[in-house]
Amino acid sequence: MPAIDLAAIRSFENLELLARQLVDGFITGLHQSPYHGFSVEFSEHRLYNPGDSTRHVDWKVFARTDKLFVKRYEEETNLRAHLLLDVSPSMYYPAPGHDKLKFSVLAAAALTTLLQRQRDAVGLVTFAETVELQTPVRATSSHRHTLLLALQQLLERPTPTPRATAHTDVAGVLHTIAQQIPKRSLVILFSDMLGRGAAEQAAALAALQHLRHQHHEVLVFHVLDRATESNFDFQDRLYIFEDVETGQEIRLQPSQVRAQYRAAMRQFEDDLALRCGQLKIDFVPVDVREPFDKVLHAYLVKRGKAR
Repeated sequence: MPAIDLAAIRSFENLELLARQLVDGFITGLHQSPYHGFSVEFSEHRLYNPGDSTRHVDWKVFARTDKLFVKRYEEETNLRAHLLLDVSPSMYYPAPGHDKLKFSVLAAAALTTLLQRQRDAVGLVTFAETVELQTPVRATSSHRHTLLLALQQLLERPTPTPRATAHTDVAGVLHTIAQQIPKRSLVILFSDMLGRGAAEQAAALAALQHLRHQHHEVLVFHVLDRATESNFDFQDRLYIFEDVETGQEIRLQPSQVRAQYRAAMRQFEDDLALRCGQLKIDFVPVDVREPFDKVLHAYLVKRGKAR
């Protein structure tokens, strides 16, 4: 699946079309789907167990098979998914059309489309310093349109101005969501997880643990521009590097710090992946310069676990 120039997206209809094309192309590419209920129209049954009410027995199936099956209804079969999007200033890096936020928006739009096709319920939360938007969790087509419109509005927002007091509160948002979700759900987080130090990192991991303690499945997409943010692949000349959240600047040549920077980022990601693994959280590194297949495949694998 080729990469998509997100800068070319200009309208709600185009975002919807692109999301649908992503999903259709991905499904076509699956040679044999192991994921139950992938069709738009599906019904599910389970074998009748002694003591079950006969009110829900599917007598038509019994007439064909001579076996008793019980119909399973939405609260038994459908998934409830919460898409959490970090919309802090660091997500606008590295450049218009290739930034982490636009990648996350289109990935979230594709997941919304896939969820709705499977009659699963989905809700959207966007956050930076606080929760900016929180929608209900629903499975209707009209709700999907509402979510896609909200995602389109994110694409049209200007890059925020750096502020010295800027502070992305991943931990606070995750704790809030953990307290609000009434039923076992799948929580999908898109974030670069970039904080100001070890304390923020520990707080975010504690919040993820809170979600797991509430018996929710959690999928973390760690979104980075890996060429520059992980590998520090800049030309060997003098740069002025600016913190996109606080505006703080530093002048240096990349070769002066590249080795130390790579080691620190490798340790940062390894620690995140290790801790998520200990919590039985799926941690998926993704690159804004790569196609979206990895995101959709990781979701389907997690969906199978959450059912």
